[in-house]
Amino acid sequence: MRYPVLISLVAALACSAAIAQTSTTTITTEQQGKVKSFVMKEKPASVKVTETVSVGTALPSSVTLHTLPSDVGVTQYRFAIINDKTVLVEPSTRKIIQIIE
Repeated sequence: MRYPVLISLVAALACSAAIAQTSTTTITTEQQGKVKSFVMKEKPASVKVTETVSVGTALPSSVTLHTLPSDVGVTQYRFAIINDKTVLVEPSTRKIIQIIE
């Protein structure tokens, strides 16, 4: 009787881990526009990295993360320009949470 319960528990944990890995953070179109405007005004240098630049990827510690002004509305994140792409980053993990096109 224990095995079906154990199997169910393992399956539930595996599903929740998969869901957690695939969840994404998005910001509004208005916030994206504000980020783009700020980046265009400030013109921070782009950093070249050889690693894949995609959502969920952690940036190397050599990449400087920049703060956004409070009027952008996403001050919990930082940004970087990687291979000429603006990316929003969760600062504590350095993971890319969104690429701003």
